[in-house]
Amino acid sequence: MSVLELNGRVFDASTTGTLTLTGEGGAATTDVTQGLAKYWVTFTQASNTVGDSFNHASATDNGTGDHTLTITNDFSSAEHAANAQHMQESGDNEGGFAVTKARAAGTLQIQGLENDRSALHDCIFQAHSWGDLA
Repeated sequence: MSVLELNGRVFDASTTGTLTLTGEGGAATTDVTQGLAKYWVTFTQASNTVGDSFNHASATDNGTGDHTLTITNDFSSAEHAANAQHMQESGDNEGGFAVTKARAAGTLQIQGLENDRSALHDCIFQAHSWGDLA
């Protein structure tokens, strides 16, 4: 088992709680556990497949360019900070946008938009969320 020791505190696989670090200048602190992404996925809409993920359960195809992603361990509320980015379009590489359409504690709806935002299209995207887990 790997063990990390910082300032006399030992962290291993059984450690719970928070890890707070002092930032530059010594005045500001950061809670490391709060800053970690609690959900992420690389997803191909056209084939409904996951490249890699963390805390991802499944995806529902709502139609071209529209998917609802199910999170394994829910967030404490729908107010988690969610983001998506377009990686490429299936087919023509014109570009486009990936947007978070809606979110709930246990789901995230992602849509792929054409470059001119005129229509939905299937794309490859990355989605990620930060927040407190339930």
